[in-house]
Amino acid sequence: MAVQSKKIPAPDRVAVKTALLSVSDKTGIVDVAKALAARGVALVSTGGTHKALSEAGLAVRDVSELTGFAEIMDGRVKTLHPGVHGGLLGIRDDADHQAAMQAHGITPIDLTIINLYPFEDVRAKGADYPTTVENIDIGGPAMIRASAKNHAYVTVITDPSDYATLIAELDQGGETTLAFRKRMAAKAYARTAAYDATISNWFAEELQIDAPRHRVIGGELKEEMRYGENPHQKAAFYVTGENRPGVATAKLLQGKQLSYNNINDTDAAFELVAEFPGEKGPACAIIKHANPCGVATGPSLVEAYQRALACDPVSAFGGIIALNRRLDAATAEEIVKLFTEVIIAPDVDDAARAVIAAKPNLRLLVTGGLPDPRIPGLSAKTVAGGLLVQTRDNGMVDDLELKVVTKRAPSAQELEDMKFAFKVAKHVKSNAVVYAKDGQTAGIGAGQMSRVDSARIAALKAEEAARAMGLATPLTKGSAVASEAFLPFADGLLSAIAAGATAVIQPGGSMRDAEVIAAADDAGVAMVFTGMRHFRH
Repeated sequence: MAVQSKKIPAPDRVAVKTALLSVSDKTGIVDVAKALAARGVALVSTGGTHKALSEAGLAVRDVSELTGFAEIMDGRVKTLHPGVHGGLLGIRDDADHQAAMQAHGITPIDLTIINLYPFEDVRAKGADYPTTVENIDIGGPAMIRASAKNHAYVTVITDPSDYATLIAELDQGGETTLAFRKRMAAKAYARTAAYDATISNWFAEELQIDAPRHRVIGGELKEEMRYGENPHQKAAFYVTGENRPGVATAKLLQGKQLSYNNINDTDAAFELVAEFPGEKGPACAIIKHANPCGVATGPSLVEAYQRALACDPVSAFGGIIALNRRLDAATAEEIVKLFTEVIIAPDVDDAARAVIAAKPNLRLLVTGGLPDPRIPGLSAKTVAGGLLVQTRDNGMVDDLELKVVTKRAPSAQELEDMKFAFKVAKHVKSNAVVYAKDGQTAGIGAGQMSRVDSARIAALKAEEAARAMGLATPLTKGSAVASEAFLPFADGLLSAIAAGATAVIQPGGSMRDAEVIAAADDAGVAMVFTGMRHFRH
């Protein structure tokens, strides 16, 4: 219904006689304006859009001709006027509305083509406070919302990708259908909602409000997916506009569309490898089902990959490979020997790209850089009837003051292995136990209900890897072991010691810390507390 209280039905087809165009992103605007003019539509515009259309030789009225009021206050006030909003909100089939429009000389506006000031882009580029505020659009959202509310009579277009569909619609008698207007109205409200969400979240960040009264997370559709985590689930990928190198901003150089699981795992892989800055040396992380199979550094990228693969070559089959440096041909040649779903790296050289091209289904993503693990941000998770929102886990073991709690302090090499293991454990599903030696994971235990089981599974994985490599002893012998949360009992520590660990890093804070420390001292094992845990569920 156009007006339910007055029992006025919405018409199916509405002729478009007058269109108001006001856009920040001028992509395609001249072409669509020409198409409208060719179909007899009168054009009205504002500011820079009016100038662009006039310079293209189009007959276009300035919005001030509708309002009888010039733009004022540096263009902040130009469309906020009954001459515009009356033309958008007036019910054509309501006698009272018609009389009001005639009495005040209001021209009906049948079509609006509007997009907004680039607030998201300005925010992503880190503009200063006054510049960011100045890019909050007021008139645009007001016109979009007015047009969308009155979709019974008004067509609203907010996305340049809909221009061609609009013209095709008008080619059917110069009219738009109610079904089309409804779809465009729904899209318009989603656009203004996402826009306002970005603004409100920016204000919360600027004012350091951790829990605003209302929290909205908005995004723009990047692609619809064939299915979600499982084939019976529907899914889509939305991007928030955050300027963070990763899967959301990466360029797909080859391979088929990424699946829901690919995106989730690729994000996990790249965030993990970013713990190891490229300027400090090559690093590789191999991920399967959002958990690392192996992580390693090395003197070259290919050696880092080989060392990461050695941790669990069986689980790595069909996994995601993340690199912290430009992918080179030698590394690419090694990677293609194993079935891999995705490779993600900051860059790729031409020779490596040629190697990967021989595997057309292998997806290759480049990001242009690594994300900074220390940069704050938000993560969200849905629960039934709610949304859990928290700040990103940007804690870094390199920034912590580690406390030696045992009689024996760790050696310099043990300390390096401890930090390496703890960085990896941060990205392993809880309960997590990670063994590491010489910048390489030796065994990873993930997602167990018992921390003892995680320690045992990690040791078992290390034994299997040792047999695969023909080693006499697993790499857990003489390794450092990390637990992402405190060891509640000595049993987890004893399992790690049995596997050959000589140094332990953990947050500490258990009621039985003294018992655990005593067990470490009895075994001559060095232990440090971080004071920070990294639960990951």
